[in-house]
Amino acid sequence: MDATPHREKTAAKNRVAKLTSLLPARMRERLDPYLETLELLSEIRSPQVLLSLGPPGVRGLLFKRGKQGVPTQITAHHKAHFDWGYPEDHPEMHDLFVRAKQGQWDGDSLPWHISVDPENPEVPLLPRDFLAMDLLKEWGYALSRKEEQLMIHSVVSWMLSQFLHGEQGALFAAAQVTEAVQFFDGKLYGSTQVMDEGRHVEVFSRYLDGKLGKLYHINDNLFVIIDALMSDGRWDMKFLGMQIMVEGLALGAFGTLYRLTKEPLLRELLRMVILDEARHVHYGVLALREHITTQLSERERQEREDWAFEVALLMRNRFMAYEVYDEWFAGRMPRAVWRTFINQSPSMREFRHVMFNRLMPNLREIGLLSARIRPRYEQAGLLRYSEGVAAPELTAQQMLRDLDTPLVVRPKSA
Repeated sequence: MDATPHREKTAAKNRVAKLTSLLPARMRERLDPYLETLELLSEIRSPQVLLSLGPPGVRGLLFKRGKQGVPTQITAHHKAHFDWGYPEDHPEMHDLFVRAKQGQWDGDSLPWHISVDPENPEVPLLPRDFLAMDLLKEWGYALSRKEEQLMIHSVVSWMLSQFLHGEQGALFAAAQVTEAVQFFDGKLYGSTQVMDEGRHVEVFSRYLDGKLGKLYHINDNLFVIIDALMSDGRWDMKFLGMQIMVEGLALGAFGTLYRLTKEPLLRELLRMVILDEARHVHYGVLALREHITTQLSERERQEREDWAFEVALLMRNRFMAYEVYDEWFAGRMPRAVWRTFINQSPSMREFRHVMFNRLMPNLREIGLLSARIRPRYEQAGLLRYSEGVAAPELTAQQMLRDLDTPLVVRPKSA
């Protein structure tokens, strides 16, 4: 890979950093989110990917459309694919359809009678070391034990809020995919996913409202991805974005929270959602594996490969939890210090590890991890997750068994 563009961008970043260091601290903080956005968008090399993600990026990252407190109107562009012959055209998808019918569950069956106290240290939503609380003390931002519990409450509420927003996006995307997918067996399966996503919206919303009493706005990076998916007219891009990227990373996120929480209602809720989500990712791999490797031109395949890489970076940045920073530390702590705090928190490192360990093997499986793109994933620190097991070889039951094993926190390099 030619290192010249990378050196030029690094030099440009250093020049910007030098210039901004001359500004007053308050002005630097106000500029930081915009500079971070421009840096992210400037990394996009493909004009086609920039055309796809650029307008949603402006709407979500700069104009903050997801945080304006009003419904968002996103224009959908796709063709509904009808097949009046009703063929049995994909046996593996039909098998998923049968399994999905048998796996339906009712959100009312969860143990909602359980009382949830977010501040009870005996039944913690997350362990104290999920965040590097001792680092805050070293840096002069010490919190009392009571404040630490309240902050964990905020972080869990923020995470579940993002899950809820992602599930609403998945609900709408699943409906679009059911219309647009080319396989009739895929349409039958897709109808079950629409039901699954509606149920997930129900249970996450009910838990946030009834048990935690707190809901955060959608994260800007997640808004960008949902905006891009809703407005893209290509059926396979909807599959790639929602079934592989968003659902794959969500599966890892759900799994980490399931493993760490001691709250029994939340743990059961996540267990049931994981059973559904594993099927959804499997569906995406089945739909895209042959299509990407045999039906697309090399130029089209490369565009999707570049798009997946940029979305992976957006999803990684989604978990900086700036909405929690704004609540707790805005005006007291520089955003750069918050980023270091999040990146150095042991369980947050494990969180990212599990998410990308679910995503990267599926990109490999569907043909979007070629020798051409691998150096960029390597540079981003994500390639090491690519040798794991892809969705078709991993059952939800096996995944849950793995999650029930003791957690090993990874070193900082992970």
